Amino acid sequence: MAQPLIQPLRPQSAGTQVIANSGHDDMIHDAVLDYYGRRLATCSSDRTIKVFEIEGETQRLTETLKGHEGAVWCVSWAHPKYGNILASAGYDGKVLIWREMNGAWQRIFDFALHKASVNVVSWSPHEAGCLLACASSDGNVSVLEFKDNSWEHAIFHAHGLGVNSVSWAPATSPGSIVSSKPGPKSTGNRRFVTGGSDNTLKIWSFDSAANAYKLEREPLTGHSDWVRDVAWSPTVLQKSYIASASQDRTVRIWTSDPANPLQWNCKVLNFDAAVWRVSWSLSGNVLAVSGGDNKVTLWKENLKGEWELVKTIEE
Repeated sequence: MAQPLIQPLRPQSAGTQVIANSGHDDMIHDAVLDYYGRRLATCSSDRTIKVFEIEGETQRLTETLKGHEGAVWCVSWAHPKYGNILASAGYDGKVLIWREMNGAWQRIFDFALHKASVNVVSWSPHEAGCLLACASSDGNVSVLEFKDNSWEHAIFHAHGLGVNSVSWAPATSPGSIVSSKPGPKSTGNRRFVTGGSDNTLKIWSFDSAANAYKLEREPLTGHSDWVRDVAWSPTVLQKSYIASASQDRTVRIWTSDPANPLQWNCKVLNFDAAVWRVSWSLSGNVLAVSGGDNKVTLWKENLKGEWELVKTIEE
């Protein structure tokens, strides 16, 4: 029997869409709107991905994509400048890239070099290129890049006990849009943060001379259990913000000033249950937190630099 989908969408959505009959035959793990909010992709333990057209309060199932050999954990839309492209990741260790052309969906690339479940896939800001970061339980991160009409990849070891999450930094450095003298790397940055089962966060940046992603600084430590999710705020106005959610029942909010981008300070938010996911608003100033207590809480930084609870949503 198909299970109902009643789930907040990540992270492109502005609100919540409810689908009474998803058509999936098992648990749904992800539900994501495209850039324009006109299409919804869902994925499930039933090994399928479903694409819906969204028109106001109504939804119409337009496609069921099959190709994974296990539960599909994550789906992610590329920026529309690259076309109607969808990436999916699953328990089978595969990353699949799908593209719609002339109303028909095709699988255009399979990436199967990971040796364990791929937990999350995340597209970079479009200014940095057509890049897809993939986090796997085998401890490795891969970055797929589409250029010259082909897919290239880099794969490297990131966390000893598995990688649970990955999130890209904004392509523009904080403060550069208000500076009269932007630096040579003020836009098109290729940086991302990963969270792992070794309880740490790691920040990676692309070294063009070595043509490789390298650890930018020592790992960010403080969590006492698995880091389940990380989210880099899209804001580029003043500071850089990274939120991390952990099995240890805390969220840590890390901040870095443009004057010293390798120095990260941390504020801790405590919860009553393990925290599963963190997600920033499109403006980057409101943080949504969800966890094992079936609550979603919204947090905002006040003028004193402290984080305040502004809303609690319970289902």
